[in-house]
Amino acid sequence: MTETPPTAAVLLIGDELLSGRTRDINLQQIAKYLGPLGIPVVESRTVSDVQASIVKAVNDLRAEYTYVFTTGGIGPTHDDITADAIAAAFGVGIGEHPEVIAMLAERYAEMKTEFTPARRRMARVPHGASLVANPVSGAPGFQMENVFTLAGVPQVARAMLEDIGPRLRTGAVVHKVTIRGVGLREGDIAEPLGAMAVEMPNVAFGSYPWFRSVGDNGVHLVASTIHPDLIDTITQRLEAIISATGVTPERVMEEAG
Repeated sequence: MTETPPTAAVLLIGDELLSGRTRDINLQQIAKYLGPLGIPVVESRTVSDVQASIVKAVNDLRAEYTYVFTTGGIGPTHDDITADAIAAAFGVGIGEHPEVIAMLAERYAEMKTEFTPARRRMARVPHGASLVANPVSGAPGFQMENVFTLAGVPQVARAMLEDIGPRLRTGAVVHKVTIRGVGLREGDIAEPLGAMAVEMPNVAFGSYPWFRSVGDNGVHLVASTIHPDLIDTITQRLEAIISATGVTPERVMEEAG
């Protein structure tokens, strides 16, 4: 029996995200990290710093997807309630983790900084969780079954992914090709692109227009597939679709993850 391909969801936690005060980049960097592992991010949600909202979202997502990644809410302040919410979602207790207490005490001593009760909050981990290393600022994240809880600070969250990667069941690598046409309009390629999508159901096609100014606009055509042998054919056909409109197609190199 073929094993179901792994999937992921990202849960972004924080009032500052919903208010617009903070711009999220964690979704982007988590998705870019997981992509080469063959684990697509299928859903993303953003919730406020309300325990009931976090608990509901965690339980919904962990039942639906192979992995869930939460970011935010594990710092030292009163509104950092993610650890408590994860414990509540799994129906377990929470307490100071002895290894984290020792590590943080040593770190703050080296910094000649008081290890206050507020800072000790970062050592509170749901019972039964395993730690996720934080090589940037020390205070770890944690894993509870298929849920990984990361810091909200993007630099820290990205570093934590390196400790998580080896724990994940990988899937088929998705190969992508992006062709753009400067000055291209979606209406000009909608029909042939739609026909190509019907003809090739094992390929995902997307059309993404941009408009920065009258002289700087166009459309990116993106194709994704787990079948690398199709990439050359897909590329040639997308270029032909764009060329048929009188626009010169341009291959766009994918950024490294």
